[in-house]
Amino acid sequence: MTESFQELISCTPSGLYCPAGDFYIDPWLPVDKAVITHAHSDHARSGSKDYLATPESEPLLRLRLGRNIQVQTLPYGNALRIGRASVSLHPAGHILGSAQVRIEVEGKVLVITGDYKLQSDPTCTPWEPVRCHGLITESTFGLPAFRWPDVRVVIEDILKWWLANQQANRTSVLLGYSVGKTQRILSELIAVAGEGISQQIAVHGALLGPNEAYRCAGVKTPAFPSATALSKEHDWSKCLVFAPPSSQSTSWMKRFKDPSTAMASGWMAIRGTRRRRGVERGFILSDHIDWQDLLSAVTLYSPEVIWVTHGFSEITARYLSECGTDTLPAIPASVLQTKFAGEESEATLPAEDATAIEQTETH
Repeated sequence: MTESFQELISCTPSGLYCPAGDFYIDPWLPVDKAVITHAHSDHARSGSKDYLATPESEPLLRLRLGRNIQVQTLPYGNALRIGRASVSLHPAGHILGSAQVRIEVEGKVLVITGDYKLQSDPTCTPWEPVRCHGLITESTFGLPAFRWPDVRVVIEDILKWWLANQQANRTSVLLGYSVGKTQRILSELIAVAGEGISQQIAVHGALLGPNEAYRCAGVKTPAFPSATALSKEHDWSKCLVFAPPSSQSTSWMKRFKDPSTAMASGWMAIRGTRRRRGVERGFILSDHIDWQDLLSAVTLYSPEVIWVTHGFSEITARYLSECGTDTLPAIPASVLQTKFAGEESEATLPAEDATAIEQTETH
C-alpha cells in the first residue's frame, strides 16, 4: 500500500485491516470487528466477535455463521463512525445484501468493491459507482475473453434446454452456486415463463436455507420443495432440479434416471470447461463483473490508484497501468494478494441447518 493510504488499509495475516478504525474487511481469520461485503464463504468467515453488514445480508450471515452471531446492520449509504474512520456500505449488485465498503479518513476515500457486477439482477440492489481516491477491485474474470451475454438470452436458452429434455423424458439438473446464482436464475425464469413453471421445479436440500433467507429479506420466490421430500414414485421426467456443483458426483443424483446435467457459470465462456466439469450443457451466467464492465466501473470510480485482487489480477493491473480505458488515462495499479476465491468459492452452504440437510440428502 502507498504511504498516503496507510491509515485506511493494510494487508495483514488476518485480512484487510483499517488502522484508523481498528476493523477488518472480510477477514479470513477471527477478529474483533469484521465488516462484511457479502455472505459467500470466502468473504464471510466464522469466529469474529462482531460483524457489520447490510440488513439484507443478515439472514444469510446468520444461516452461514450461526444464529447467535453479533451482527450490526448498516443500511446502504448511511455513514458510521468507527474510530477515526467514516464507513459506509454501497450496493455491489453481486448477491442479496452485497456491498462495497467506503472508508474515509481525513478527506481521503478508499473503496473496496468486494465481489460485484453491473448486470441486472432482480434479487439484489443494483451496483452504484462510488468515487474515490483509492480502489481495491476484484478481477475474477479480468480478461477480454469474458463478456457476458444478455441475461434474457441465457434464460431463454435454459428454457429451451429444459423443454428439449421434457420431450425426451429426461430430468433437467442445473448446477449453480447455492447463494445468489440459483435464486437469480429462479427469479429470471419465473419472470420470463410465468409462475406456472414452479410446479415442475425442485431443489437440493442445500438450497432450502438460502432460498428461505432470500424470502426473509423480501425477495419474492416460491417455496420450492426439496427433491427428497417428494415421493419415490415421483415422475422426474418433466422436472427442472437445482443443485450445488458439489452434488454432481454424490448418491443424491442417483434418484434421477438418465438426467441431463448443465452448469451455470462465468467459466462456461472458456472452451473445454463444460467437458472438464462433466456436464452436457453450459450456460454463461456469472454474479461477477466481466471485462468490459470492469473497465467501465473503473472509469466511474475515477481513482488515483488501484489494487487488484483475485482472479486475473496481474493481467488486469498491468492493463490498467499501461493502457487505461477509453475515458480514463492509465492509472497506477498493482496486485493485492488476498484469500478471496471468486466464483469457485460457493459450492455449498456450510451452516448448521444446511449441512444437516445436505447430509440427509446425500446418504
